[in-house]
Amino acid sequence: MRTPSAFKGVSPVKGALTAAACAMALLPAGAAQADVTAPAPTEARAGEATATAGAPESAPAADEAGMSADRSAMAAHMCSDAYQIGSTGYIKRKGYTIGSVKQFYSKKCNRNYGYLWVWKSFRDHHRNYATNVGVYDFHAKKLVGLRIWRHTSAAEFWSYPADTVRHCTAARGAVTVPGESKNYAYSSKRC
Repeated sequence: MRTPSAFKGVSPVKGALTAAACAMALLPAGAAQADVTAPAPTEARAGEATATAGAPESAPAADEAGMSADRSAMAAHMCSDAYQIGSTGYIKRKGYTIGSVKQFYSKKCNRNYGYLWVWKSFRDHHRNYATNVGVYDFHAKKLVGLRIWRHTSAAEFWSYPADTVRHCTAARGAVTVPGESKNYAYSSKRC
């Protein structure tokens, strides 16, 4: 790889920080906020890579999102206009973050979706685990659109569409290592 002349003599760490700062300067104002209080069409679309400040593995990298995101979303009957609503929840195991949970909304299909991304740092050490993801309906007091995977090593999971847009909801995702109790988290509650 050739280093541009402007970066000769700069350490790789400083170069990475400079590149990150330049990338952040290109974002629209407010795009790096951790909590979004109202959905907006400019938020992350289903199947696109997103970045969360302070959580480098919270969403798939652009090269990881590609075809797998499309297949996963298609299997869940995902509507193409879906975007993230609310803030991301983080699944913890033994003090480490192992997954991210997000809720998506489609105006066109009038449905909510749960989304789970299992972090690479966890997948590197655990080849088989069980996951599930759904949308928790606070009115019905149950998970809706629940999908379950047993004995998987995949990174990305979508719930089925949930007809819950008239209720308060949150996405819930879980990751379970064989022989251990379930680790789960919720995205923020949306009404």
